[in-house]
Amino acid sequence: MMLHFELVTPAKLVRSEDVHMVVVPGTEGDFGVLEGHAPFMSTVRDGALQVYRTAGAAPETIEVRGGFAEVGENGLTVLAEHAEG
Repeated sequence: MMLHFELVTPAKLVRSEDVHMVVVPGTEGDFGVLEGHAPFMSTVRDGALQVYRTAGAAPETIEVRGGFAEVGENGLTVLAEHAEG
């Protein structure tokens, strides 16, 4: 099963894709999100999102600055103040 992941900044939709897992730099610590994760909201600290396209794959890193992450029935949405990578 795949997780739908969207990364959005005030300027644009950066990513919208199905992936295996995303590790988010939350202000209370990093957290991983897989398909079927319970609903959850967190603020995001400056750091690196790690996007795993498939199980066992090396992660792709996307640097983000601030924002929010929401896990819902539609997947994971990260609303970042800035993203590059």
